Amino acid sequence: MESVDYKKELKELYRQSAKDVSLVEVPPLDYLMIDGAGDPNTSPEFSAAVETLYPLSYAIRSIVKDEQDLKYVVMPLEGLWWADDMDAFDVGKKDEWQWTVMVMQPDVVTREIVERAREVVGEKKDLPALSKTRYEELDEGLSAQTLHVGPFSEEGPTVERVHEFIEQNGYERRGAHHEIYLSDMRRTDPEKLKTIVRQPVSE
Repeated sequence: MESVDYKKELKELYRQSAKDVSLVEVPPLDYLMIDGAGDPNTSPEFSAAVETLYPLSYAIRSIVKDEQDLKYVVMPLEGLWWADDMDAFDVGKKDEWQWTVMVMQPDVVTREIVERAREVVGEKKDLPALSKTRYEELDEGLSAQTLHVGPFSEEGPTVERVHEFIEQNGYERRGAHHEIYLSDMRRTDPEKLKTIVRQPVSE
């Protein structure tokens, strides 16, 4: 049976030094997504979304393993973040944030597989956010990114570094602020959390 770790297959997107800000070309990728709003630290909606994406992702992997003889590592949690008033986002008014939490899916996954997995999970678990899950392509294109090591509450200077890099190199920010959570936030010391901070850009 073939075994694949897509973090390694897409290492330019999922491996990043904290020392540098890099420009990367992000191809269109398919994700399971759930949308919401509010402070992720206190929002039951956010917790419910995270608790739904992983069982669904593992159910999809099980179907692919059984039917396509392919075993792969489930990808890390990712998040898109924005606010209607981006000043609210920049200064950390988390109650005004909007978000999409998501998990990337391999290109062998189809909508039909997603719907079958949704039925399997729905029969086993009562997950209120399951019906809110969507399967969509995200096409970010050219983006700037770096690695933040430490608590989420201390990301500010890292985000500023990315924004300064974008401005100094003649680009403009576009789209949502993107974070990739390489560490299991439930089990990792906050000081050791590794998060890729990404921002799509335009020339």
